[in-house]
Amino acid sequence: MELREFFSPDAVQLELAGSTKDEILKELIGLLGLDEKSEGMLYKMLKRRENLGSTGIGRGIAIPHCRSLVVSKLRVAFGRKAAGVDFKAMDEKPVHFFFLIVAPPLEVSNQYLPVLGKIAQFGKEADVPERLLAVRTPEEFMALLAEKKV
Repeated sequence: MELREFFSPDAVQLELAGSTKDEILKELIGLLGLDEKSEGMLYKMLKRRENLGSTGIGRGIAIPHCRSLVVSKLRVAFGRKAAGVDFKAMDEKPVHFFFLIVAPPLEVSNQYLPVLGKIAQFGKEADVPERLLAVRTPEEFMALLAEKKV
C-alpha cells in the first residue's frame, strides 16, 4: 500500500484561502466533493476530534481525521497554506500542510490507521516540509509521494 493510491489531483489544493482552523477544515472537506449536508456533518465530526486535541503534529503538518458515515470508503485530501495557520499544533508553530483523512465507521480493508501512520511517517522525513512548499502542481505533489515510496 502506498499513500499516492489514496490521493487524486482533484483533492489537492495548493493555495488554501482560509486563515483560521475552521476555514481550513471547511476547505479541505470541500475537496472531497460531498453534498452540503454531508459536508456539515463531517465538519462537526472533525471539530469534535480537534476539541479532543489538535491534529497538528508539528513541523508545519496537521492530519485532521475522523470516521464518518458520509463516506463509503477511505477518502483523503491535501491542502497547503504557505502563510501558515494557528492550528494549536504540538510544537505551537503555524501549520502549512494539511492531510485530511475520512473513513467509514466500519471499513473492511481497515486502511484508516495505516494511512494515518504513513502520513505521519512521511511528515517526519527531513526534507518533506521544504519539498511540500516547493510543489507547484497537484501532479508534483503526487510525484513527491511516489518518490518517497510511502
